[in-house]
Amino acid sequence: MAEKELNSDDFIKHHLQNLTFGQCSDGKWRFADGHINIGTDQKAHQETKEYTCNPKEMGFNAIHIDTMAMSLLLGGLFCFLFWSVARKASVTNPSKLQNAVEYAFDFVRTGVSDIFVPKGNKIIGPLALTTIAWVLLMNLMDLLPVDLIPWIANGFQSSTEYGWVHYFKVLPVADINAPAGMALGVAILIHYYSIKEKGVGGFISELTLQPLGKWAIPFNMIVEIPGFYAKQAALALRLYGNLFAGEMIFILIACLYIYSGELFQAGILSQSIMWGIVGILLQILWAVFHILIIALQAYVFMILTVVFLNQAHETHH
Repeated sequence: MAEKELNSDDFIKHHLQNLTFGQCSDGKWRFADGHINIGTDQKAHQETKEYTCNPKEMGFNAIHIDTMAMSLLLGGLFCFLFWSVARKASVTNPSKLQNAVEYAFDFVRTGVSDIFVPKGNKIIGPLALTTIAWVLLMNLMDLLPVDLIPWIANGFQSSTEYGWVHYFKVLPVADINAPAGMALGVAILIHYYSIKEKGVGGFISELTLQPLGKWAIPFNMIVEIPGFYAKQAALALRLYGNLFAGEMIFILIACLYIYSGELFQAGILSQSIMWGIVGILLQILWAVFHILIIALQAYVFMILTVVFLNQAHETHH
C-alpha cells in the first residue's frame, strides 16, 4: 500500500487506537479493518470491498490485543524475574538484583503490616507485591518512545504505512480495560472478605444501617452504597486518568517532531532545528517528572488495595 502522510490530528488518533479483534456485524470474529494485514483476515477484507468491520460495532465483543499482550508479557516478566532471583538466592553472597528484590519485598511488607490489621492472612502480602510490581512495569512503558513498539509491531516500517500491525498501543493502563480489570479483581476480594468476616447479614447491615441506624435505611443506602462502589471505581479511574494524561503529553510532544519535519521539507532549516530541540528538551523534562508519577501511581494503587481489604475485615458496631 502506498505511503501516506499523517498530520498531527491523524498522528494522535493513530496512537490512541488499540489493536482490536472482535465479533463483526456478520457474526464472524476478525481484526478490525486496517488493524492487521496478515493472512486470511486481510484477504477477506480485500475480497469484500463493501464490508467493514469497525471496532465501535464490536461493542463488548471487542478485545484489545495489544493491552492483553503487554499486560501478560509484563506480568510474566515480573513472575520470572522474582522466581529466578528466589531460585538463586544466596545468604552469604547475594547479587545486586537479589538485594533489590529483597528491598522491594521489605518495603511492601512494611507497608502492609502498618495498614493491614488482621494477622495471619497469607494472600494480602503477595497480592500487594504483585500489584505494585505489575502496575509499575506497565506504567514504565510510558517512558518508551511513542513510535518504538508500534514500529516494531508494524514490521519495522513507518507508522504512516500499513505494515503487519498498523495499530499497537504499548501502555496497557492507558486503556481503561486494564485498570478496570484490576479494580474488578480487588472488588471481588472486597466482597469475598466482607461476607467471610461479617456474614451476608453483616455485610448488608453495613450498607443499610449506617450512619443513622435502622430508622433511616433509605437514606443510609443512598449514602453508603454509592460511596462503597465509588471507591472501587476510583481505584481504576485514578490510575487510568493519570497515565492516559501522561501518554497524551508524550504524544503531543512527539507532534513537535512532525512540525519540525514539515519545516525541514519546506526548507526552513533554522526553525526546524529549533522546534526539534524544543521537542527533545520537553520530552526529557516530562520523562523525568513522569517517573515520579509512574512510581507514585503504582504505590497508591497498592496502598488503596490494602486499605480497602483491611476495611473489608473491619466490623462496625
